Order: sequence, then C-alpha cells, then structure tokens
Amino acid sequence: MALFSLLIAILVERLKLLPVGWQFDKLMLRYHKQFWDSKSLSSEVAVAIAVILPSFVVFAVDILISGVFFDLFSLLLWVVVALVCFSHQDLRLVFKKYVQAACRGDVQACYRYASELDCSECIDAVDEQDLGIKVGQSVAWINYRYYGAVALFLVCFGPVGAVLYCSIRFYYDINIKRDLSLPLIDHLQRLFDWLPSRVFSFGYVLSGQFSNGLSAWRKHAFNVHSSAKLVVTETALQAESLPEAGPAPVSVQPTLALLALSKRNFILLLTVVSVLTIFGVVN
Repeated sequence: MALFSLLIAILVERLKLLPVGWQFDKLMLRYHKQFWDSKSLSSEVAVAIAVILPSFVVFAVDILISGVFFDLFSLLLWVVVALVCFSHQDLRLVFKKYVQAACRGDVQACYRYASELDCSECIDAVDEQDLGIKVGQSVAWINYRYYGAVALFLVCFGPVGAVLYCSIRFYYDINIKRDLSLPLIDHLQRLFDWLPSRVFSFGYVLSGQFSNGLSAWRKHAFNVHSSAKLVVTETALQAESLPEAGPAPVSVQPTLALLALSKRNFILLLTVVSVLTIFGVVN
C-alpha cells in the first residue's frame, strides 16, 4: 500500500489535480482556527494534544475500517492521506516565481521569493551566484521536509506517522511565521527530524558525487548536535558539482543543479521502497 500510495500521490501532485483547499497545510489552518489559538496553546500539554489529535483521528479511522471490504477502504485511506500530505502547490508557485524573476533579471524579486521558500531562515546572500546556491540548499531542505520525510514516515509508520510528522511541521512553521513562542514544538521538530534527515541526506551521497557527499555527510550525520537542516543542505551542496557557466541566469544555475539532485534522490527513495516491497519488507 505504501508504494501504491506514493506513486498515486506523486502523480496527482505533479498534475495539480488536488484542490488547494484540500492540501494539508490548508486543512490544518482551518483545524487550528477552529479549535486553537495562541492562548490555548500556551502549555506543553495543549501543544502535544493539538499536534497528536489529527493523527489520532486517522488512527481511529484506520482501526474502524481495517479489514472492511477486503481492505479496500484501508487502501483508500492510505491514498487520501498521501495525496493530502504531498500536495504543496503554494511552494511550487513561489519557486516558479523565483525562476521567472531570475530570468527577467529582477534581483529584488528573487530575494523576496527566496525568503518565502523557507520561513525558518533569512537568506543572506552576497551576490546572485551565492543567492542561487542558498536557494538551491533551500530546495534540497524543502524536498526533504515536504516529500522525503513524509515518504519515510508513510512507509515506516503508515498514514498515522505521515500525518503526525506533517502536523509537527505545520505548527513549527506557524510558530516561526507568527512568532507565537509555542512550547515543546521546537523539541518535537528536532526529534522527528533527527534520524530521517540523516537517512534521506545519505541519498544525496548516492545520487551525486559520492566522495565529496560522503565526507560532508559523515562530518555532520554523526554529530548529535548538528541540526537536520545542516545535515541535509551541506550534504546536498557537496554532493553536486555546481555549474560555472550556462544559458540560465547566474542566480538560477546552482538552484537548478541542486533541484536536479533532489529529484534524483527522491527517485532513489522510490526505487528502494519498490525493491523492499518486492521482497516483502514493506507492506
């Protein structure tokens, strides 16, 4: 079910078939407005409940429909959760606007759209090439957070795991964007990102320049205090040879190179899941 759900979700996401209102962050935003506010999330217990409740609902539904009609309803749940968790058209639109701004030479617009890609860090680039490298690293990080990590949690823990990770990611992002100072959420994000980021970033090593990528990966992956973002972005940067010149604008060339690496890495992940499914390791 994991492989089938991933393939369907990727196809629907690429074709932009899922309405914007049914994408995970949009659904979570409605859930947050309906049941919570900054005051009600002032304690660690409240934050934990807010994060766990969506995955608990998925868990309850999974228990209720388990074994019903030859498990077709369970398969449908897997597919629906994968579709909702993998659709992020807003990010794709921002990245498209960044590339368009670079192609028309609008550097200020490039900086503005680059800052919208990753809310966790302010991009401080000294020139256009440096901007392209930093945006490329942001692309690698986004590819992990919104696709790689979700796929790993879906494969290992099913729909419940995928929803739980996405819920933590949603509250982590909204905590930064709105400066809410929510307790516990930073610790949860670090905890749930620690191992998957190291597993996924090793795919960058296998998908790019092995020796350089492995050196960067070993430097950060075995350091307990290295953040997930540092492991992913530094490994991706070292695993891909950046073009010195090309037809694309300077601020886009490194970005496109790291984007291509991210695509190869995700294809590698799908290949591994396929092989594990064939041998019965993954259900």
